[in-house]
Amino acid sequence: MKKSKGKYTPQNDPAAEGEVRAKKHLGQHFLTDENVAQKIADSLTWSGFKNVLEIGPGMGVLTKYLLKKDVDLHVIEIDRESVAFLKENYPDLSGKIHEEDFLKYDLKNIFPDAPFAIIGNFPYNISTQIVFKTLENREDIPEFSGMFQKEVAQRIAAPHGNKTYGILSVLAQAFYEVTYLFTVPPEVFNPPPKVESGVIRLKRKENYSLPCNEKLLFKVVKTAFQQRRKTLRNSLKIFQLPDNLREDAIFGQRPEQLSTQQFIDLTLKIEPYAIST
Repeated sequence: MKKSKGKYTPQNDPAAEGEVRAKKHLGQHFLTDENVAQKIADSLTWSGFKNVLEIGPGMGVLTKYLLKKDVDLHVIEIDRESVAFLKENYPDLSGKIHEEDFLKYDLKNIFPDAPFAIIGNFPYNISTQIVFKTLENREDIPEFSGMFQKEVAQRIAAPHGNKTYGILSVLAQAFYEVTYLFTVPPEVFNPPPKVESGVIRLKRKENYSLPCNEKLLFKVVKTAFQQRRKTLRNSLKIFQLPDNLREDAIFGQRPEQLSTQQFIDLTLKIEPYAIST
């Protein structure tokens, strides 16, 4: 399969070579650098699981390196043109290409009784939703690796006290160890995006069952960051907490000042007073 390199021009348009045209509404930017594809394929630890799901394989630049690993690889792709291309060019994927919307699909249909890792070059427009769905299915997903818009990748990996620290940071880090691995420049895509990309890995914590009500934790974190410039005493008024609890020193802080563990501690303080989560 011929791969375009460098700057996007009509002369190296994939569709002109009988390949797949990048579709703006799907957020497609096809990776063209083989070295970067190899690095992403190697970004998982490849231990503790035998099943892997690649999201949005496109024309398979990452897929071909994943097929070299000793795992059971499945791919999920919403673009019909990409699915046809994969079926024609990757016979090893026979029966393992799922033409579905990842965000709407029940992942247990792919690996019903076994854990699996997730990997991919994720479309920017749904990348945060991919993370949230991974968190919802965390019992089945011990590891996750992928490429995001750089600022989103940095946000997920950000420590508390950082200005980019937010909802995604807290919730991802509650269940996974997050590592920012490397940055990818725009020119290795066809067509190139307007921003840099970043690759991160999420490795599930050994003890990922939290001592607090997890649904309430999600609500506390999201409510706090909706008004991130306010102290928790003001941003969490919706919970109608008693005055003696709101006098606790933690309520005098802003959400970005709290670590994931402190948010768990905060949720435990709120839990006795939460009538409904």
